[in-house]
Amino acid sequence: MVEAPDQEEEGALRIAFLTYRGNPHVGGQGVYVRHLSKALLDLGHHVEVLSGPPYPDVDERATLVKLPSLDIWSAPYPMRKPRVWEWNHWTDVLEHASFSIGNFSEPMAFSWRAWCYLRQRRNDFDLIHDNQTLGWGILKLAREGWPVMEMIHHPITVDRRLELEHARSFWERFGKRRWYAFTKMQRRVARRLPQLLTVSESSKADISADYGVASERLQVIPVGVDPDLFTPLDTVERREGHLVTTASADVAMKGLKFLLEAVAKLRTERHIELTIIGKRRAESHASAVLSRLGLDDCVSFVSDVSDRRIVELYCEAELAIVPSLYEGFSLPAIEAMACAVPLVATTAGALPEVAGRHQETCFLTEPGNSEALAATIAEALDDPTLRTLVGSRGRRRVIERWSWCHTAQRTVEQYRSLLDNHDAHR
Repeated sequence: MVEAPDQEEEGALRIAFLTYRGNPHVGGQGVYVRHLSKALLDLGHHVEVLSGPPYPDVDERATLVKLPSLDIWSAPYPMRKPRVWEWNHWTDVLEHASFSIGNFSEPMAFSWRAWCYLRQRRNDFDLIHDNQTLGWGILKLAREGWPVMEMIHHPITVDRRLELEHARSFWERFGKRRWYAFTKMQRRVARRLPQLLTVSESSKADISADYGVASERLQVIPVGVDPDLFTPLDTVERREGHLVTTASADVAMKGLKFLLEAVAKLRTERHIELTIIGKRRAESHASAVLSRLGLDDCVSFVSDVSDRRIVELYCEAELAIVPSLYEGFSLPAIEAMACAVPLVATTAGALPEVAGRHQETCFLTEPGNSEALAATIAEALDDPTLRTLVGSRGRRRVIERWSWCHTAQRTVEQYRSLLDNHDAHR
């Protein structure tokens, strides 16, 4: 750990960066925390990352403050039932009580743990950057005078809506409604925070509509990619008929079901293989679809691997697929494009905004339609010249538009705006 920058040095900010979970290998939140905190450090700012488990990987110059939870959702026993003797703090009781009635309790409980910790350190930070916790404790910090910058990647109400639409029974719908009850809290907190960030114009419109946040309070700052890390590898050969996709969670929103159905159709006509970057869960929807379609021999899962291995997996593939029913941005899309892998993506959410035009920088297809997805994949596989052109144009699009340095610079601009507005209203 290095010392914080000298605060007399003009421009250096002391940032408390909050994330209720930060696993760098599962989902975009951990990737966002890891890379943005590093880019902020590169700009000369001091960053302390406060996280619940699973904890993020952070740059050695950053301070990682671990705020332990009951860790109810961790592998290999997600949704385990904590025991009374595990309660070490009133926030543990709160988390257990909320979980016991079927709620996803992590954001709420983490927000109160962050409040308990930060209220003792008011003079150590200039501002709080919260990564989509949107819990009551975050609102409490703002009301106690902390400048709070809130990041909302996309409104979780979209996840809730899609999960309910794809529920397989009354009891599954009932369980989903209880689990997503925390979105009511997030909506109320978002409405009361003065300044918020999001990652795309699509997310901005959805947050404004679903959460009732005035659009002028939302600023769009896209996330980034490291084009020196995510880059074509001359030492890796493409594998014929090989596809790759990222599925950080087995939720309806990611559209994995439709990709598996498309693969089942394609394998009757050609050699096809699919690598899923993510962990297979025995009781998941994806496992049920795999078994039903008999795809175990041509679909494999890869998880908990390094960034370098992910780049290799992209470079082995003839196509990268993002079959989502909704995306607020999609880091996997720009990571694949940065590797010059031709991207097949749906037109859901922000994907056209991110990926660009059909047959120019990507291949676009209708969301939630396995027949259309299979046809688009086949079209791309049958035209290697176009694939190469689309791949190279896709990489150029990413290099010209997105980097973590650029994300950090624009984020700091919003920090300063937040602090100026905060001082003006004191």
